[in-house]
Amino acid sequence: MTRLTFAVYGKGGIGKSTVTCNVSIALARRGKKVLQIGCDPKHDSTFTLTGFLIPTIMDTLQAKDYHYEDVWPEDVIYQGYGGVDCVETGGPAAGTGCGGYVVGETIKLLKELNAFYSYDVVVFDLLGDITCGGFAAPLNYSDYCIIITDNGFDALFAANRIAASVREKARSHPLRLLGLIANRTVKRDLIDKYVQACPMPVLELLPLLEEIRVSRVQGKTLFEMAETETSLMYVCEYYLNIADQLLTEPEGVIPRELADKDLFNLLSDFYLNTDTKTLNSQTQSFTPLKENSINKQKELDFYFV
Repeated sequence: MTRLTFAVYGKGGIGKSTVTCNVSIALARRGKKVLQIGCDPKHDSTFTLTGFLIPTIMDTLQAKDYHYEDVWPEDVIYQGYGGVDCVETGGPAAGTGCGGYVVGETIKLLKELNAFYSYDVVVFDLLGDITCGGFAAPLNYSDYCIIITDNGFDALFAANRIAASVREKARSHPLRLLGLIANRTVKRDLIDKYVQACPMPVLELLPLLEEIRVSRVQGKTLFEMAETETSLMYVCEYYLNIADQLLTEPEGVIPRELADKDLFNLLSDFYLNTDTKTLNSQTQSFTPLKENSINKQKELDFYFV
């Protein structure tokens, strides 16, 4: 197998870092040398791997007075649980600069340190659904993009924007969309409605479990928690399944995202024609639309004129 690189995107708060950390460990359990790069100024992507907020690239550069030649791999790479190596880009103080710029500089620095290409798998964990500027830079270096979503309107709207970014990047880079991971999801009917209109694989449906949320608070991955709570071992199989799909090096897809109006019509039609009580039991991330579906459709048509 050649070196594999992938970037994880999705709506803010959807659980990207929790999923990414567990997939990184699953890849390590399959015998791969893994580097996870957290690309968020709040620098908490690798928290469940290391158990603490590791110093960031920005911290290290500031301490070295921005002399890149004085930075060594051990200054910026920290080993986490399961042998997964971790890097956090960090970023400037809020409102003072561009965090995306630091992402690009991180890739540049890791290349100069001959670290970027010394791993079997490199994983980028990106914040939110921002796919512009430096936050889109990982797509230039990735074989695949993975989108984290749930069975809700907002997450799928974000997924559609990310799919559009993958399509654009695929024009000039060997990038493909590997597929969706549905996180904290009981049902997948709205997801199925979306992928029918915008074809892409659904890699896994991760369960809605309190233990997964608690793992984030405790600073532990599900794999580490399962060492003492054997009832969680079955959950780890979900992440191992995702890792196995990655390691088969599938062809992936170049998505054809939906136009905004078409997406709104598709998803709003689902809500407007679904019993609210049933819907509440299926998704955790939606805001009910107005009961008057005729008025709502008029609002959507007016908005997209």
